[in-house]
Amino acid sequence: MNLPVKASDLLVACLEEEGVEYIFGVPGEENADFMLSLADSKKIRFILTRHEQGAAFMAEVYGRLTGNPAGCLGTLGPGASNLITGVANANMDRVPMLVLTGQGSTSRLHKESHQIMDVVGMFEPVTKWAISIRHPDTIPEIVRKAVRLSRMEKPGAVHIELPEDMAKKTTEERPMSPRRFFRSQPTPTIVRQAFDLLMRARKPVILAGNGCIRGRASEALRKFCEQTGIGVISTFMAKGCVDQDAPYCLYTVGLGSKDHSNLALDDADLVLTLGFDMVEYHPSLWNAQRDKHIVHADFLPAEIDQCYHPEIELVGDLTAMLTELGRLLEGCDYLPFDLSVQQEVRGAMRAELQEYAEDDTSGSIRPQKILWDVREVMGASDILLSDVGAHKMWIARHYHCYQPNTCLIPNGYCSMGFALPGAIAGSLVYPERRILAIAGDGGFLMNVQEMETARRLQSNIVVMVWEDNSYGLIAWKQDTEFKRHTELGFGNPDWLKLAQSFGWRGHLCTQSGQLKAILEQALSEPGPSLVVVPVDYRENPLLTERLGRLGKRM
Repeated sequence: MNLPVKASDLLVACLEEEGVEYIFGVPGEENADFMLSLADSKKIRFILTRHEQGAAFMAEVYGRLTGNPAGCLGTLGPGASNLITGVANANMDRVPMLVLTGQGSTSRLHKESHQIMDVVGMFEPVTKWAISIRHPDTIPEIVRKAVRLSRMEKPGAVHIELPEDMAKKTTEERPMSPRRFFRSQPTPTIVRQAFDLLMRARKPVILAGNGCIRGRASEALRKFCEQTGIGVISTFMAKGCVDQDAPYCLYTVGLGSKDHSNLALDDADLVLTLGFDMVEYHPSLWNAQRDKHIVHADFLPAEIDQCYHPEIELVGDLTAMLTELGRLLEGCDYLPFDLSVQQEVRGAMRAELQEYAEDDTSGSIRPQKILWDVREVMGASDILLSDVGAHKMWIARHYHCYQPNTCLIPNGYCSMGFALPGAIAGSLVYPERRILAIAGDGGFLMNVQEMETARRLQSNIVVMVWEDNSYGLIAWKQDTEFKRHTELGFGNPDWLKLAQSFGWRGHLCTQSGQLKAILEQALSEPGPSLVVVPVDYRENPLLTERLGRLGKRM
């Protein structure tokens, strides 16, 4: 017989048993019992944030980098609703996350009452599972199920609500021990069928998605490509699954407009999709004629779509199926592939990436030059986080990686305000790496309050703000479609004074020739630093025009 324990103590013990390391958030009255229980934990660190949305973004980046869930916490009512955007972002980007909220006493949930709302109902559309604890004995099962669901393919957010009266109750239950599960593998017969279809193709190409990163399939993919020479096109969230210097790296697709990588997709007679999430790049953009042979390799069966109707589905562990395909290749003396167009694509893209390496401007700096210099100062394992805005499109096209999970771009829900809090989490996971966040002036100011969190934690991060005094991506999109845009301009603070007021170091760069040195200095400084760069977004319509000409040739 176990001695009775307080329900909030048991909840913390269950989270400890699951290996939870961090909980980010803003407490309130209704989760005071849980917070006092958490304060006694020797295994979980609570990170106080300045807004619940920032807490959710921090938990998301922790989950992306580790594959394990962190917690984000808010109280009932506005605390819970403030979490929503960050939670939805993580869920649509397939990131494991635990959402922990307080709630009023169960004795007043049936009637109109102060700050009472249906929090579980609010979270249901943006999580894999949402539940309220209504009996303390159920806590071990709920936590075990929540963590398991959050980590299972496709990962996502789960929500646990603890009403304040439930937190005070006692129970004799104890934590359940985690049981690690193994992903299934496709049968040798279906792998053989996929192999035979591949060997009948002349111009196959691989479209790698987020699942390659989540599934830690990069090593197996690289080996397979070395065997075959088949090129890999990555989605925004699959950057780094192959080395940017590898001859089979065909860079990134997903801008919406046709780009060089689309030439390889258009030329292909077979597309092998690996861990492809349809939310990243809809098949209608690369298989509009519905004439491609498609082999779907993922942890789950394919989504039903007219433009995505695979002939063969390899469902299960990506590494295992790539290894088996590689084994079958060992018996081949000849590969029937014509990959000449893929090499032309790679050559054309490499030339564009280098075009502005020596660009010399003052007053404002071209996006291509900024990202060339950023790539030069960032090491192979250093981490770049992109916010959402016009800069995100440039990063997706011009910043490429050597290793997986070294460029984090939100590309499902695509919420602004991601980069600064995300960088803080990145520095907690990898304090030895350089962490650089790039944000527009619009997105950065959406969670500017987390500058204080970074300073309090002495986070070794650099945030680079691309300043154009407007919501530049919205203007870019409107200009492309309507040849004009609505009122999208705004003012900005004195950036250097802002940095100083939060205890950050601040740098302003208006000379392209000085950018690399300023970045090196900022990245070498202890604690957080802000680098502000006036950006020349006159390049946006020029890129649209260039891609339009390229699209007409396809």
